[in-house]
Amino acid sequence: MKIRKAMAVAVIALTPGIALAQSATVEGARDGAAAGHAIGGPVGGAVGGTVGAAVGTAIDIPAAVISSVTGLPGPSVVVKERVVVGEPLPSYVEVRPVPSHVEYHYAVVNDRRVIVEPRTRRVIRVIE
Repeated sequence: MKIRKAMAVAVIALTPGIALAQSATVEGARDGAAAGHAIGGPVGGAVGGTVGAAVGTAIDIPAAVISSVTGLPGPSVVVKERVVVGEPLPSYVEVRPVPSHVEYHYAVVNDRRVIVEPRTRRVIRVIE
């Protein structure tokens, strides 16, 4: 019961911030909610959305990085696991630095480009 109350307070406290969010926050909330719902049902979806929004707020990627990644080459690697923001890519996926923005790396996974944090290999943006 305490966990549900804590989750409800977290969702209510962060809702106004989500309403004013930028695109990275909205995508983080959407991806987090989907992953949370798959694992923990409706309550997991609410918590996942909140956490995903927080991750999206913390990592707002410059538009120049996103536009340059869409034109970069790379063979697509098939990954059976879900590729979602906040989760690391499997070790067999090759990640490459984004030219002129070496603080970001990218990979082509399941025919979609993803931007990753190079040190942890965690996905920070999925380019649709």
